[in-house]
Amino acid sequence: MAVPKRKMSRSNTRSRRAQWKARRVPTAPCPQCREPKLPHAACQVCGTYHGRQVIELS
Repeated sequence: MAVPKRKMSRSNTRSRRAQWKARRVPTAPCPQCREPKLPHAACQVCGTYHGRQVIELS
């Protein structure tokens, strides 16, 4: 099993961890209702995907 030969310093550890960021979820407006939705996914408000109804909403 691979084991590090030397202890990694605090500055190196923290510099590496500084790249872990929380990012905003990318959204795109729905072409039908203009509500924000995930790209490449059906709209949860109107139930359409690529111009056709795919989710039955009541």
